[in-house]
Amino acid sequence: MKKILYVILASFILFSCKDALVESPKSLAVETFYNTPAEVEAATAAIYSPLRDGGCMGGLYPTQLECYTDYGYGRGSHAMLSNFQGLDGTNQTKTDGFWGYFYLSIRNANIVIGNTPKGTKLTPADTCKYIAEAKFLRAFTYFTMVRNWGGVPVRTEKNMTVQNIKRNTVDEVYQLIYSDLKFAEANLPDNAPLVGKPSKWSAKTLLADVYFNQGKNAEARDKAKEVILSNKYSLVPVTIADDYSKIFGPEVITTSEEIFYLKFSRLGSSMGFSYLMYLNHPGTKYYGGGGYYTVYSTTDNSVIASWDKKDLRYSLWYPYNIGLGANTILTKKFIDPLAPNANGGGNDYPLYRYADVLLMYAEADCRASGAPSADAIEKLNMVHRRAYGKNPMVADASVDFKLADYNKDSFNDLVLRERGFETQFEGKRWLDLKRTGKVKAIILAATGKVVADKHLLWPIPVSELNYNSAIDPTKDQNPGY
Repeated sequence: MKKILYVILASFILFSCKDALVESPKSLAVETFYNTPAEVEAATAAIYSPLRDGGCMGGLYPTQLECYTDYGYGRGSHAMLSNFQGLDGTNQTKTDGFWGYFYLSIRNANIVIGNTPKGTKLTPADTCKYIAEAKFLRAFTYFTMVRNWGGVPVRTEKNMTVQNIKRNTVDEVYQLIYSDLKFAEANLPDNAPLVGKPSKWSAKTLLADVYFNQGKNAEARDKAKEVILSNKYSLVPVTIADDYSKIFGPEVITTSEEIFYLKFSRLGSSMGFSYLMYLNHPGTKYYGGGGYYTVYSTTDNSVIASWDKKDLRYSLWYPYNIGLGANTILTKKFIDPLAPNANGGGNDYPLYRYADVLLMYAEADCRASGAPSADAIEKLNMVHRRAYGKNPMVADASVDFKLADYNKDSFNDLVLRERGFETQFEGKRWLDLKRTGKVKAIILAATGKVVADKHLLWPIPVSELNYNSAIDPTKDQNPGY
């Protein structure tokens, strides 16, 4: 019964024109394709498809990032990632694959942005709406890339047919991101027409995160506050650990805290969230497809050992000997016992949820003001209360943090820790550690490993260097590669 409503509403987006748009997007007859809303909807589906692929955000991408955390370790071919010394050939092949998927998504967004205005049966409002969605997705993809590779070639609808494009600076990439998001914010609908599509509040949230990552804390705080004051979102109540299935479970269609997720379904051979295959062990039966148990932790990991066991988020870990000792533990944050195959997880990928906004606001407000405020600590406490099974909206002295106990630095450290607990296995911790400049100190303290400078950015793929003559293989490559 997973997501029957979602499938009814969005199946034409996720299934229509799959062969033409996903496998052979160059076959599009662009001069005739963009005449009706249904045709543009089908073209827009091609933007999502590369992101959702199991070789990208549907599986390997979050797995890669979770191997870089202070609480998790990689196994098998991913084990060397947890040494923080850069990439070997096997793992560089994986990041090269991400690059290809991301640029395919960008290319498909560029097609929509460049050709939708030519539609003969589209209203001006329709045109703006579809371009806004494509620009939102393009901005999201470039934002993902710039945080993992630094500056990358900026390919838009204006130069998408040009093969040789220079490696743009980080600032130039962010200029496009801001431009796209401001257009999306102004032209996306107030309410997403279907689950899995962005609204203007999705654009505001992403824009807040972009500001946040660039250290524009006042702007990040204000944009996050707009989302909070919209009263469109609320934290899903949790009273016991199993209640987290109401947020992350495979049967969930949407929740009150969903802002923008990549949506998956058990239905269809390529519609599932294969990330679950990397998290689970076949012996547990938590995942119907089996499991590679690629990412794990241990009870003596310093993050795990110091975690308050009354925190229900800690209860998402469980002991399971994977052949590396009795102290190994796995996560059950994302499980689907009824998944039909390795690529059949029904869970969604929570890219942005209300908890993210509350925690972002708390830290940005403190950084912008130079000290924690009552409002900032209240937003943090809302998330913290929920983690202890309390009502997020009601003060509770038994679990609440107290303003008087924190200054600017200690409060920011507290929020960073809570963000780690709250977003475990969502592929966000590594990027948070880099953003704050604390990555080397925190990884060293937790794992005893020294993070090499070359580990902070992924290498520009050899394929890009070979076929794009505007990029110098020596001067334009990231350090260490």
